Amino acid sequence: MTKPVILSPTQKALQVNLDNTIYGTFAEIGAGQEVVRHFFRAGGASGTIAKTMSAYDKDFSDAIYGKEIDGRYVSKSRLKKILKQEYGLIENRLRREEHPDKKYFSFANTLATINYTKTVKGHGWIGCRFQTAADKEFNEVIFHVRLNDSDAKLQQETIGIMGTNLIYACFNHYHQPKIFIKSLYDNLTRDNVEMDMIHMEGPDFRNVDNRLLSLILVKEGMTDAVIFGPDGKNQQPSDVLYKKNILTIRGSFRPVTKVNLDMMENGYKAFVEENRVDKENVQLLFEITLSNLKMEGDIDENDFLDRADILCSLGHTVLISNYRKYYKLIEYFSNYTKARMGLIIGVNNLLEIFDDKYYRNLNGGILEAFGILFTRDLKIYLYPYQADTNDELLNSKNIPIHRRLRPLYDYLLKNGKIKDLKFNDNVLQIFSRDILHKIKKKEDGWQDGVPEGVSEIISKKKLFGMK
Repeated sequence: MTKPVILSPTQKALQVNLDNTIYGTFAEIGAGQEVVRHFFRAGGASGTIAKTMSAYDKDFSDAIYGKEIDGRYVSKSRLKKILKQEYGLIENRLRREEHPDKKYFSFANTLATINYTKTVKGHGWIGCRFQTAADKEFNEVIFHVRLNDSDAKLQQETIGIMGTNLIYACFNHYHQPKIFIKSLYDNLTRDNVEMDMIHMEGPDFRNVDNRLLSLILVKEGMTDAVIFGPDGKNQQPSDVLYKKNILTIRGSFRPVTKVNLDMMENGYKAFVEENRVDKENVQLLFEITLSNLKMEGDIDENDFLDRADILCSLGHTVLISNYRKYYKLIEYFSNYTKARMGLIIGVNNLLEIFDDKYYRNLNGGILEAFGILFTRDLKIYLYPYQADTNDELLNSKNIPIHRRLRPLYDYLLKNGKIKDLKFNDNVLQIFSRDILHKIKKKEDGWQDGVPEGVSEIISKKKLFGMK
């Protein structure tokens, strides 16, 4: 099977310019006018570009688009105001009867490139509001990027390419969202730019589930972690995590069980009692890793949405990550907060953390990983394990840590880095795999193992392979 030909930015810009039905504006703030430059240089731009502008001065920007409540200029709110204002001007200034076939668009970005001392990395928001037919309502695509090039000029070039890819995709790939997203990286790599949030809406994206778009970003290596809220809308990580006390519970949640909620509820109670934890500043995350999603082979998107539907219905924020190892997850959180963090885990997960085979890729081995974990003001909240009522209950006091690593474990335990959680005796022997088996086999009894209301959702929506 031959690979599809990837067009250069110039070729993409020229194709758009040669389509005499496409007409719109460019508003670029913070990284030069790198996107529209491709369209000017490609030729034939007079039939495509109605206006291009850069409101760099803050007072001028405020006069045009209004002030932001939080005072930020590189923000989702700012981007959406620009798109709304500029698209509205096209509709107001061009009489539709004189342009019956024109498909309007408004492209915008608001960005901050790397500073001179290289202490602040570049990031920003990019978006486009566009029509796919003259008689249709507009669609809108917005996304957040982190710029990885080490030089401001290189970051500007990256933005020029990605913005051109976006405009081309809006008119050529809108009917195939997965191809749309992948095409944004044409002529670029993760070394240039990381996309950690995307949102699509409008008549042509009516059937698009934005949570699946989040999954695509992680699955395709465009970012390592994405977040969506209880409403199913994708969130920019810094908006959710910045300066927060982050408490995370990892699991397959296939489906979420009474054990998961018991872990969460008792973990939360213990966490908010800690020093340096502000109850009003806690962000609880239910984390699903790609490895959990791939437990039975390749990722099943319907299965993923089944889990997401239930977690969202319970009012939880969901993190999808590519961090199989916990120290990488904590390192990721550390980009957004210095506040105290917590991990709610089971005995098997803790045993994995203390398995030195887990860290063979690190030069410093387990000590390097633990340096990352426990210099970040982290506490581990351990939920006990008991396979059967006749078996011994495993907790922090009797967990079978290898004797070679026992001194390290004892040091962390003595210094309060690992803490046993309270638990409900009645739910300890509930396991997701058993419930899932009963659901698929149409066996009774599984309803007793899931939280109130969840069984109704599973039955009504026929989730997890129920027939």
